[in-house]
Amino acid sequence: FYHMDLYGSKDRFDIFPEELSGRGDRSLGDMRRESALSSKKVQRPQEVGYDLEKEVAELAKMYGLDEDREKEIEFLGGHLEKVESRRPPAHTEKAGSQGSIYNTSKSSSSVEDPSQSTKQQGLPDEASQGENQSKGRADDEAESNIWSKGGLSSGGMSDEWNSQAVSEEEEEEEEEAADVFCSTCKIPIRAFDKLFGEHKDHEVAQLPSALESEKEEIHKNMCKLEEQIAQMENVASHLEEIFITVEENFGRQEQNFEVHYNDAVQVLAQKYEEQLEALGEEKRQKLEALYEQLVSCGKHLDTCKELTDETQELFLENDKAEFMKVKSFNYIIFSPYNYRLEEFLRKEVDLELSTLPDFEERVIDISEVEQLMNSINAIPAPCAPVINPQAPSAATGTSLRVCWGLFSDDTVECYQLCYKPVSNERHSDEQAEHTLKVKETYCTITDLLPNTQYEFWVSALNASGISPPSERAVYVTAPSPPTIKTKKIRSCENAALVCWESRDLNPVDSYTVELSKLTDEENDDIITESIVGIPNCEVLIHLQPTQKYRVCVRAQNLGGSSERSEPVLIHTTGTCFYLNEDTAHPLLAILDDGFTISCDELENPECDLPVYDNSFTRCIAILGSLIPFPGKHYWEVEVEEDTEYRTGVAFENTPRHGHLGANNSSWCMRHIITPSRHKYEFLHSGMTPDIRITIPPRRIGILLDYENCRLSFFNADLAQHLHTFKSHFQHYVHPCFALETPGILRIHTGITTPPWTAL
Repeated sequence: FYHMDLYGSKDRFDIFPEELSGRGDRSLGDMRRESALSSKKVQRPQEVGYDLEKEVAELAKMYGLDEDREKEIEFLGGHLEKVESRRPPAHTEKAGSQGSIYNTSKSSSSVEDPSQSTKQQGLPDEASQGENQSKGRADDEAESNIWSKGGLSSGGMSDEWNSQAVSEEEEEEEEEAADVFCSTCKIPIRAFDKLFGEHKDHEVAQLPSALESEKEEIHKNMCKLEEQIAQMENVASHLEEIFITVEENFGRQEQNFEVHYNDAVQVLAQKYEEQLEALGEEKRQKLEALYEQLVSCGKHLDTCKELTDETQELFLENDKAEFMKVKSFNYIIFSPYNYRLEEFLRKEVDLELSTLPDFEERVIDISEVEQLMNSINAIPAPCAPVINPQAPSAATGTSLRVCWGLFSDDTVECYQLCYKPVSNERHSDEQAEHTLKVKETYCTITDLLPNTQYEFWVSALNASGISPPSERAVYVTAPSPPTIKTKKIRSCENAALVCWESRDLNPVDSYTVELSKLTDEENDDIITESIVGIPNCEVLIHLQPTQKYRVCVRAQNLGGSSERSEPVLIHTTGTCFYLNEDTAHPLLAILDDGFTISCDELENPECDLPVYDNSFTRCIAILGSLIPFPGKHYWEVEVEEDTEYRTGVAFENTPRHGHLGANNSSWCMRHIITPSRHKYEFLHSGMTPDIRITIPPRRIGILLDYENCRLSFFNADLAQHLHTFKSHFQHYVHPCFALETPGILRIHTGITTPPWTAL
């Protein structure tokens, strides 16, 4: 053993610089082989100084610390401080100058026992144990081994580097990647911290699920943010509209003020001219009156002066006879002069002024101006709105949406909407009118009748009054859902004929049939096909065999589409038809299932029971629905052995007063019971081939083949062919059934054509 004083001097850092400088990039196996080779050497001469900084750089590179320069500098500085502070005393430097020995616990030439070597070197054995542990632990032990082989494997210095390696290992463990998420602290943590750390009692989740949750939360917040952005954009757009509206209102108000001002000035000017003209007229009248009074006064003065002169002359006369004469102009009035003077004096003289110099006080009436000035802030009554025509598909069966517009700058406080139903009767004006007041330029009216026309008109209102009504517009509500005639539906393996009826009095424009193919995997509400623009109340639909469909019908007009009708199910497993009650004989009854006919009595087939125009009158028979599909059609009739019957097919125009099979418009199989046997006839135009059937069929299969012009009968229980008619059917035919004795017949439809029917 070598005393640790050999490693206490300053020359300790100059030992084996070449080997230690390159060990950072070598594996643990290489270092062990080098250790085994170096153990054979007892002593190695001292070479250049040990480069600790380079060694630290290699360690930093090994642990990924080379990208963080600040941590590397901190790490290097801390180790240098520890080395300087924990160097041995000065008396060990002399022994250190004699050289150094490279020693390892794995060397084959070592003289100490393994346990003692392990105590001296410490971490080499830990490195060897680290090979069986995780890779991170092996790397940490390799780093410790490198430091031990560098001359720090014994004594107090070895313990210090071991403790430093352990601390580095703990730091590396703390820097391990987090694998769970703490929901309480909202941070990612290690699973170790959940088990033993401060997050032991916290709720945690897996990182992927926590990441998805955070993404969903972020997505929700982004959606909320987008909604807020949209709202703010709407608010900004609304503010812009308000700005524009303020400018427009200001312009209109300014124009209105200017108009009212000009009107007020014009009224004032007119009042001024009128008052000035009236004042001038008053002045003229005053002057004329004063002038007339002045002229009258002058004449009166002249008369007075004349009489005074004459009186004075007469007074100076000596002749009394002349004094008594009165000379007046060119003739002489023989009257006393005194009489004339008295008469003149008796006349009253008007000494008052005919007019006063003061003028009448005139007040200009400015009430009209005040009204004009007050009307500056008043608004005029609005103009009549313009009601819009009905938009397509904007109505339901009980509601309508009416829109209108106001193509002027008038101010409107609300609108008055009036409507009433349109009637073709003479007293349509007496229909009750309904009135609504709305703020917007549209209104949805509810509680209306389906497929009904309504007349609408609208007026605008403000503080000044109400506008004239608009032109009247006619709107129509959507139709009611049609009603599918279930007993009128006919179907086969590849087609179906669907019939329905309208529930409205007014006609509709068209119908739409919606199909849904029903499967176990798909949703029943999925519409797989739609047939639009159907003008009548029936449609032939091409379908796929062995499928189940749900069929609904909608009615359409200008107002929109009705709700779906009640759905019906159609199975394309075989031919389905129903019995036509209008063709049934009065003695024939149809049971509740709709496919069983019975007859209880035959005493008087030609009885007085009510007979319809299309009913059989002689043969107790009934027709089924028309089979309007090309191809093959199969159905079965269940009979009783002691019942006499007829079954087959017939044209629509087969005679109702005859028997089935007795004419050229019907083909049927007849069963009658004779005293000796059961007799079966296959009748057409009253003729039958001679065919004997030994086993009476209880279930008769009927195969109608339009394409091959065949009508075949089978014993369905035995899969036995009975007879085939070969005839070219010029028209589609009806299944037909008749009873000749009391009994019942049961018809089975929707049956897949059996393979044994192929001839």
